Amino acid sequence: MQTVQLYAGVLGLLFVALSVRTLRLRRRMQVAVGDGGNIVMLRAMRVHANFAEYVPLCLVLLYLLQSQGAGALVLHVLGTGLVAGRLSHAYGVSGEPENFRFRVVGMALTLGVLVSASVGLLVGAARAH
Repeated sequence: MQTVQLYAGVLGLLFVALSVRTLRLRRRMQVAVGDGGNIVMLRAMRVHANFAEYVPLCLVLLYLLQSQGAGALVLHVLGTGLVAGRLSHAYGVSGEPENFRFRVVGMALTLGVLVSASVGLLVGAARAH
């Protein structure tokens, strides 16, 4: 099995869960567009949007690392870090009041994966030339 596909599947299901959570909240609060001035709705929207902003690029970078020949251990570490980061961020931002520590840990893990994968790709590209 290809390692990145495993994490893409897990993260895809997590995105669906965040989408359903946001849709249910919209229905319960009767907010069709925007946040309706409700902080809980705004937080759910930002968790969902932040996931959509970071995860696709991270998965592309991980896939490119895999295609460059990165080892399964490296990919598992980065993939696990990305999943953990997204879960931590979602938990931290969703609370009212916000649990800032979980938000910070979530973003640190996510950005760590983004930077590590990017550097790995640059190193691989430099070695190929």
